[in-house]
Amino acid sequence: MLNQLLLIITFLCFPTAFAQSPALPPQPPATQSPAQPPQVPATQSPPPALAPQVPLVQSPPAQLAPGPAPPGPPNITAILEKAGHFSTYIRLLKATQIDNQIYKLLNDSSQSLTVFAPSDNAFGNLTTGTLNSFSDEQKVQLVKFHVIPSFLSIPAFQTVSNPLSTQAGSTVQYPMNVTMAGNLVNIRIGIVNTTVIGTVYSNKQLAMYQVDRVLLLLSFFVSILLALAPSKPVKKAPSPVSDQSASSTDASVQASGVVPHRAFNVAVWFAGLVIAVVCFCL
Repeated sequence: MLNQLLLIITFLCFPTAFAQSPALPPQPPATQSPAQPPQVPATQSPPPALAPQVPLVQSPPAQLAPGPAPPGPPNITAILEKAGHFSTYIRLLKATQIDNQIYKLLNDSSQSLTVFAPSDNAFGNLTTGTLNSFSDEQKVQLVKFHVIPSFLSIPAFQTVSNPLSTQAGSTVQYPMNVTMAGNLVNIRIGIVNTTVIGTVYSNKQLAMYQVDRVLLLLSFFVSILLALAPSKPVKKAPSPVSDQSASSTDASVQASGVVPHRAFNVAVWFAGLVIAVVCFCL
């Protein structure tokens, strides 16, 4: 009885010594989970940029690309070609090389010009062969006579001093008077009167105006008429008898107040010259 009691007490005091865990059933092999894709680390915002350190030695500044070249002086023939109906005047400018001279003058920023440009209709009003009858020097002077060595706007013609100076030269030999009637600019050179009928170009350095007549000078007409005048026939030497009779005849004519035949011919020729000049200009 005592032994049984001790056995019970021992069992109660040390239960784990006698207790056995039941056998666990066999576990199936653990299935491996599919491979997970690598996790992309979250992008972190870049740290605030630090102020650049200024080097002790500064590098030279970068060279900028060159800008467009400044525009050159206006080309008078190109302007006239663009405007149209100035082909004859353009040919004169090129033949006399005045176009190159004008370009060089305008290349100087302090130089300005005013040009009276005759249209093709203005040259068409001339008698056939007039331009061909001029010498090379006369053609040069003709073109220069249409150029004033200063810039003149339309209102400026009201206050100009006549006669105007031209590229041709002396105002006595090449006179030009300009007057205004309202908004109309009138040009007078003695035998040719014309008007400005429009502005071709103006840029405060070069002013070009269209005129409806070619600015021809009286000296040009005189040279033409002298060239066309018939040469005087060569007179034979008078005999002594005829010389005495002629001298007596001239003396009697002069005493009577009658104009000698020779003086009469000169007067008739001069009158014809004046009439021809007037008719030529009309």
